[in-house]
Formats: sequence, structure tokens, C-alpha cells
Amino acid sequence: MPSGRAIVESGELAEAMVVGEASRLGATGLPDGVNFVVHAPAAEAVELCLEDGAGNTRASVRLNGRSGDRWHGFLPSPLVGPGDRYAYRVHGACQPGSGQRLNPHKLLIDPAARALSGIPRNDPSLLDGAWTCELDSAAVMPRGRIVDLDFDWGNDRRPEVPWARSLVYELHVKGFTQQHPGVAPGRRGTYLGLAEPVVIDWLLALGVTSVELMPCQAFMTEAFLERRGLTNYWGYNPVAWSAPALQYALHDPLLEFRQMVRALHVAGIEVILDVVFNHTAEGNE
Repeated sequence: MPSGRAIVESGELAEAMVVGEASRLGATGLPDGVNFVVHAPAAEAVELCLEDGAGNTRASVRLNGRSGDRWHGFLPSPLVGPGDRYAYRVHGACQPGSGQRLNPHKLLIDPAARALSGIPRNDPSLLDGAWTCELDSAAVMPRGRIVDLDFDWGNDRRPEVPWARSLVYELHVKGFTQQHPGVAPGRRGTYLGLAEPVVIDWLLALGVTSVELMPCQAFMTEAFLERRGLTNYWGYNPVAWSAPALQYALHDPLLEFRQMVRALHVAGIEVILDVVFNHTAEGNE
């Protein structure tokens, strides 16, 4: 059981933190700052850990609002904004026998993060066993990235194709675009590859009305696969459901995912997402 990791708050940020509101999970950029909300019903305290865009530690500050099972807080601009990185440490009972694993030695991804700074690496510090309980996981755990939610969608609208005339093509973003001969070599295996006009024209020629994308949410490879020199190809091992997978991006997963969706919608093709809700990448004890 961890001895307890104290919260060392930055004076400036602690003074600037206000309660905010609890309606939207994640880190939401607003005109005057960023609102943070995380679901942590058993927590005694939630510590927000902030870094700049280069990954340099800035501060830790306690979320000072609670509404039911949600902890929340608001920091004003310019103290925090798009490009900054963040994660959480959750304080409370660490009693694995009764299902409580509130261990502040473990840096945690926000499950509602809209972008991640990287992919988690399998490492003993991620585990919560007898000898790993007090190992700090910060070195191997990516951070959430605060994003600018503004995007030029143009005249985008949902195609809303009636089921009676839907022709759904299920595909894997990487596999499909890697193999399609019309995709530019630099875009194969990516979201932008699926937005290529030659790909869209090919789908329309088949009569496709909707593409169903196999998991595109941030995911990681299981340790047992890594030990065999393999990787998780299909993506059914999520770590954050609102963050596009980095594996299919050239530079900016969120921007490129939006550009892909916009291009498909312009052609009248709707986008359906396969989302894994029955488990996450933690796996087991």
C-alpha cells in the first residue's frame, strides 16, 4: 500500500483555480480558460498535473470543485491553454482487495482526453502489485493534450443515410489505405489517406454510403504481444475513447481525423465508428 504522495501545489495556479462546472468531461478550452472535469467517485482528492507543450513540468494543483461523482476546476487564460499537457493523480484508499486502487504514485490519463501526447509503454511502474505499488509511472505514461476545438467544418452536415438504402463498408484505416494503389505513398496507413479523392471516388463507384471504421481511438499494444515481438494491429485495446489514435496520423491526429471526416461528408459518405466499451487496456490486476 502506498505511503501517500503529498500534493505540492503551485501557488499561482492554486490561487487562480476556481470551481468551474461539471457538465462536460475532459479538458474543455473556453474563451477565457480551460475547464477540467474527471469522473472519480471514490477519490478523496484529485491532483491536476500540468506541463507545457514541450513536456516540461509546470505545476500540480488540486481540483477544488465536486459535483456528485465528478471533480472539476477552471484555470483562466493565459495560465493554461491549447497545446499544454495534463494528467491526474488520484488520492484516496488503496485497498486492491476491495477494488479500491486510488494510488497517487500512478500518473493517470484522463479517459475523456481529446488528444494524447504519446502511447503508453508497458512497464512495471504501471502495475499495482506488491513491489510495484509505489513505483511512479510518470516516465512511461503519456499526457492528455489540451486542444483547440475550433475547426473549419465549412458546410459540413451529417449525411444521415436511411438504413433502407445504406451500404456499409467496414474497414481498417491503416490496412485499407496501406494497400490502396491510388493513395500517395506518404499518406498510406493514415486518416489523410482515407480522405484522398481517388479513395473516395472508388468507394462511391462501389455504391458505398457509409464507412464503418474499426477502432480509431487511442490504444496500446498488450505486454504479452510485445514479448513476442508483435503489435496490436486491430486497435481493440483502448486507453482514451475521445482521442484519435496516433498510429494513423502524420502529425496531428485530431486535426487529420477531422479533415478525413469532412472530406467523406462532402462526398455524402457517413462515418460510423467501432468503439470498444467492454474493456480497456489495463487488462487485469
